[in-house]
Amino acid sequence: MARAIWTGVVTFGLVTVPVGLYTAVEDHTLHFHQLQRGTSDRIRNRRVNERTGKEVDAADIVKGYEVEEGRYVIVEPDELDEIAPGRSQTIDITDFVDLDRIEPAYFDRTYYIAPRGKEYTKVYELLRAALAEADKVGIATFVMRGKQYLTALRAEDKVMILQTLHWADEVRDPGRELPELPAARAGRGKELQMALQLVDALSGDWEPGKYHDTYQEKVRELVKAKVEGQEIAAAQGPPQATNVIDLMKVLEGSIEAARSGRDARETVGNTVGNAEKAGRAEKAGKAGKTGKAGKAATRTSPPKKAGAASARARDRGTTGKRELQRLSKAELYQQASEQDVPGRSRMSREELIDALAHSGRRRRKTAA
Repeated sequence: MARAIWTGVVTFGLVTVPVGLYTAVEDHTLHFHQLQRGTSDRIRNRRVNERTGKEVDAADIVKGYEVEEGRYVIVEPDELDEIAPGRSQTIDITDFVDLDRIEPAYFDRTYYIAPRGKEYTKVYELLRAALAEADKVGIATFVMRGKQYLTALRAEDKVMILQTLHWADEVRDPGRELPELPAARAGRGKELQMALQLVDALSGDWEPGKYHDTYQEKVRELVKAKVEGQEIAAAQGPPQATNVIDLMKVLEGSIEAARSGRDARETVGNTVGNAEKAGRAEKAGKAGKTGKAGKAATRTSPPKKAGAASARARDRGTTGKRELQRLSKAELYQQASEQDVPGRSRMSREELIDALAHSGRRRRKTAA
């Protein structure tokens, strides 16, 4: 039987239910001890006084905040508990929102919440059923182990789950942090259709039991082999990056492999090899025609009108709301970054559409 890592109450409105918080996952990582090379001597981490070099008992260790060099303010655990909201014992639900409005980057750890006694199961089930029926999650805060958490309470079959969330100022803006993001129109046309076919070919029901940690299995095999004096063959390296020129051929090979159940890498490798040969032959065939075709194009192409080009540029720059609704959230975010839309990292897809449409109207007025 699992033990609660935190106990308190969940409140929503004037309703209160005593609950316990339980860890929802467990770690199966193979752990190693630290040893001095050439010996079997364990390495230990000890709490040592920096000035005296002597070991200090845990009971004699306190928390101190450095206000200036060498000067600290000492804070006792009881003092932290006294200032904690609800004395650290309350999960206070303040809002109910749609789960899909919370971006995945905000989610952190998962816990089970259970009633603390049979007499509280009715109130607990009332909240769980209400969340399930409304298809909402409850947003709440609580304090555990000296830290306040933002959380989302959601309903599952017979149980409620609490997921801790990152605060808004902890989530980084990908437009600022990442070196490269795709252009708004990168994933379009035939390549997108092929990619969708591949997704469809690999689609199925969620069966978590079919996935397992193969790396931990390899670590255990390595340990066993070393005990028995055997050697382990090195794992295969990562595949090479897909060449943009070969993208269609790679997608076709992936779809064929997915539908036939064969190894995708083998099929794609053969396909890419043929594609590279065909590409080189095609380039060689076109090389002799390039010069003549370029001269002909120079003679026959009519001059472009500056006014028409400007109009087309304005049309592209002022994308209508209907066209924005066809874009993915990543594409919308890219446009919002280019237009420096404030608060874009915390916007949902619909909010990005509204903000970009408003920005487009504002630019049209300015241009007029």
